[in-house]
Amino acid sequence: MSRFPRTPVDEGAYDRSRLRQWLAGEARAEGVARRDLLRLGAAAGAAVALPTALPSPAVAAAQAAPDVPTARPAAAPGIVKPLPPDLFTVHGTNAETRFQALRGTGPHTPADRFFVRNHTSTPVLDPATWSLRVWGSGLDGGEREFGLDELRALPATECGAFVECAGNARSFYATQQGEPVSGTPWGTGAVGNARWRGVRLGEVLRRAGITRRAVDVMPRGLDDAYVTDDGTSYGRVRRPMPVAKALDDVLLAYEMNGEPLPYDHGFPVRVLAPSWVGIASVKWVGDIEVSAEPLYSPWNTVLYRLFGSAYPPEGSAPLTRQTLKSAFELPLDAELRAGRTHLLTGRSWSGGGGIAGVEVSTDDGAHWAPARLLDRPRADNWSRWSVSWRPTAKGRTRLLARATDVRGTTQPATSVHNEQGYLFDAVIRHPVTVT
Repeated sequence: MSRFPRTPVDEGAYDRSRLRQWLAGEARAEGVARRDLLRLGAAAGAAVALPTALPSPAVAAAQAAPDVPTARPAAAPGIVKPLPPDLFTVHGTNAETRFQALRGTGPHTPADRFFVRNHTSTPVLDPATWSLRVWGSGLDGGEREFGLDELRALPATECGAFVECAGNARSFYATQQGEPVSGTPWGTGAVGNARWRGVRLGEVLRRAGITRRAVDVMPRGLDDAYVTDDGTSYGRVRRPMPVAKALDDVLLAYEMNGEPLPYDHGFPVRVLAPSWVGIASVKWVGDIEVSAEPLYSPWNTVLYRLFGSAYPPEGSAPLTRQTLKSAFELPLDAELRAGRTHLLTGRSWSGGGGIAGVEVSTDDGAHWAPARLLDRPRADNWSRWSVSWRPTAKGRTRLLARATDVRGTTQPATSVHNEQGYLFDAVIRHPVTVT
């Protein structure tokens, strides 16, 4: 069983290079409107203005498909698994984990309470007929197909890693900072941490004949095409990544927490791109293009870039690494009794590495105390923490948790605003009432 190497990927340099190549007519942008390409062309012309980094920012049953519930909740169209209201908040085709439902679950999120981010509907695929097509100009010898049995016969890799939507905690731009944003109003529950098993993408690409000409790798899902409210079809979800990332730590996962992937989480095979924004971890992968020319899709042009007054008119580089966050395993506006000792628990995570420390304030930031870390710092994983609190004064207050990762990045008091509400990283002010 192999484990990942850790080699750096210069994400900012990668994007600036792609922009210059597009301007020179050497890049292809499938499904992106002309007006958006013109905006990207402007970005390439002023490449020096782009940031070089994001802001602080059962195995035996593996061949059998999961059971499909006989009924789907009407409030969550296209999601297969049950969504009990004590575990989830439904946002259209998406389901957010109630963060308090994670208390006592251990470091890995159980599949029954792992959040669901769907652009359309969960496809129910037959593993006996599924195959992965690897193709493109960056291969030597033409396309190659891999069946599920063939993938499972390759050397297996296991890793723990969180998956998080880029818009997680988006709602706090409005409720905490008074700044409007668009998109699903996620709280803190668009994230889950699991133990994944599969084959390294690099292993599959080498067997498919990847060449030195290859520059981009683009997985594509088998869910339905995404159509916007104005009727524009973006096609199936797909997003390119640099070859350096694809060959580093990306996994083609077929198990989650020791069981076959559930339908809603990518069965039979999904991409796992550790520490990157969730859109890079394409579910239900059906084909992977390996290209000798740069690639763009709507998911790294009009979506998953940062736009707003703090960024160039053409927007930031496409989002890659996740940012730093903390959350209490406690409902918002919870009531706690005065004169009793309460064990406050929570979790912190960072795309920049493991968590080195967490501080907690129980008086709206006036004073801070270190929390007890329950997990050692590990890249790509979150850390659980706890702190005891015995309140004496009754009334409203706000609890704050502030994490620092192994790179020395600490959560700021406010997050830099962007129009689509991505990468909220500020300390969250969690309201409670002491009674």
